[in-house]
Amino acid sequence: MTETLFYHLERRSLDDVLPGLIERTLERGWRALIRTESAERADAIDTRLWTFNDGFLPHAQLGDGDPARQPVLITVEEGNPNDANVLFLVGGAPPPAWDGAAAKALTRIVLLFDGRDPAALENARAAWKDAKAAGHDVTYWKESPTGKWEKQG
Repeated sequence: MTETLFYHLERRSLDDVLPGLIERTLERGWRALIRTESAERADAIDTRLWTFNDGFLPHAQLGDGDPARQPVLITVEEGNPNDANVLFLVGGAPPPAWDGAAAKALTRIVLLFDGRDPAALENARAAWKDAKAAGHDVTYWKESPTGKWEKQG
């Protein structure tokens, strides 16, 4: 089954965390799809990836050129037009059906959620239960006081 990671953001923001995770994904030779809940968030992530670490991470938004050529694609739409290995779900973007072919075809699904938002917490809990029930290899990651990610129980 698909490795599914839940990242509980409490200390740092999505803007601080997502680019580093994308960078590590690319270092592994994987392709990434970032699914957001809104065009506004997609635009903000696009801007952030252009300025990450005084450089940029190669990416595009869906609709900018040929999606199949993009190592990182940002979208609000369902599907996997860049044949990504890793799906990042941010801002409450809904996951694919956990027991469906789209979820099972991925190497990894990463769900990042804001631990300060009660609705985001509730959505993450529901997604956790559904992913577990579908048989995915589910792990939960939380920031330590020093900012390092620690796998929880």
